[in-house]
Amino acid sequence: MTKIRSTALSAALTLPIVLGATGATGATGATHAAGATQAAGQPLATSRDFQRSVLTTGLSDPFEILFGPDRRLWVTERTAGRVTEINPTTGTKHTLLTIPRVVSTKGLPDGVVITENEQDGLLGMALHRSGGHLNVYLSYTYDGDPGPGLERRQRIVSYRYAPSSDTLVRPHTLIEGLLASDDHNSGRIQIGHDGKLYYTIGDRGNNQDLNACRLNEALRLPTRAEVRTKNWVAYQGKTLRMNLDGSIPADNPVIQGVRSHVWTYGHRNAQGLVIAPDGRVYSSEQGPKSDDELNLLRAGGNYGWPRIAGYQDGDYVYGNWSAREGGCDPADYNAFVIPEDVPQFSEFSYHAPNLVPPVRSFFAVPPDYDFQLNTQRCAPLAFICYPTVAPSNLDLYTKRAIPGWHNSFLMTTLKTGALFVMPRVTPTQVDGPSRLFRSVNRYRDTAVSPDGRTIYVATDSAGLAADLNGQPTNKLDNPGAILAFRYTG
Repeated sequence: MTKIRSTALSAALTLPIVLGATGATGATGATHAAGATQAAGQPLATSRDFQRSVLTTGLSDPFEILFGPDRRLWVTERTAGRVTEINPTTGTKHTLLTIPRVVSTKGLPDGVVITENEQDGLLGMALHRSGGHLNVYLSYTYDGDPGPGLERRQRIVSYRYAPSSDTLVRPHTLIEGLLASDDHNSGRIQIGHDGKLYYTIGDRGNNQDLNACRLNEALRLPTRAEVRTKNWVAYQGKTLRMNLDGSIPADNPVIQGVRSHVWTYGHRNAQGLVIAPDGRVYSSEQGPKSDDELNLLRAGGNYGWPRIAGYQDGDYVYGNWSAREGGCDPADYNAFVIPEDVPQFSEFSYHAPNLVPPVRSFFAVPPDYDFQLNTQRCAPLAFICYPTVAPSNLDLYTKRAIPGWHNSFLMTTLKTGALFVMPRVTPTQVDGPSRLFRSVNRYRDTAVSPDGRTIYVATDSAGLAADLNGQPTNKLDNPGAILAFRYTG
């Protein structure tokens, strides 16, 4: 019997998460948070420098939030299959689009306790102007089974914004048939400075929990035959890069002799994706028990999952439950102990010339850290007490309105309901993080106002989070809301 470990020690940040250290607030009023780090000699603004308010409520699991035309907020609502426009002053809402037959799983109703919130539905959104038109790119889950069963698939579709009707029209499918799941779909979209669409697609939660008996294929690469026949089965745990018509760019990397949509691979659940002003592409990724990651994505790069978590320092063991001797049953999955009949692999047993380490691996623990012992207070929902915080998106603050924030990553988190601010010192070095805006919520995404003084935060409508005492709860302070944090200095 082997203890399942997931740690990253050498050069990693060890940041204790004291869940009750900062207070939640009501609908208005200043928040209070931990002290800040330094960025180029300038103190970072902290939570006490912001005024908090609730812009709007009643949203159905907002997933992506960004500024559209006329300085209005545009939001994808994951479980409603809806794109909603919100007035950032009044909070009034207008529906731009409702996509029929989006497959989405609702969150946790009162009194229902399961391991995690579902992750399918209407996900990422990106805007791109071309030929005098504003094109809108969306990703959503649909049923790929023509029969009575449910076979989740993911599709990326472009729409055109019609200003006269204030709606999205003329849908055009870029790519479809991508394998999807009830877990780890990722689903973030960005349009790069090179005019290409970048898309994160998760490992489907394979090899854990109810999906424990499905092989994790984050390291599997497509064959020539699969690409030729548009069989995208290998597009799991990847970052994809495509032309805006969905085709494969001629300058995409050739990996093991095959050019495909795959830009990088070996990812777990990269729910954050951002393009820096210098054109570099970054993602944030959720770790298994420790080792949430911030990654700089390099063409053809291998990021190691599921054989490596965080840095390749030997403190994580991969147990391949799908290959268990005598057969696999999801009911036997154990998050803490790998039975001897489950094949096991140390991090040091994996070698590849194109391995890329993370820019930062977060929340490492000592080598003798006992996950089972240290999460007993959260049992049976032990994952809430893991050192990870579940990064849910990544933005880069490029304004200068908030002291010390210029050129800083903004990373929202689900389990602890917080915003992490990390100054980007160089392309491969970040400071921090500083934790701000702590509340009992699941923070899903951020948008920055055009003047740079207000940070808008979208919250999940339901799901599990840590309360201010660090205990699991599905009683969220602001379910399905847009919170506004206005810098007052």
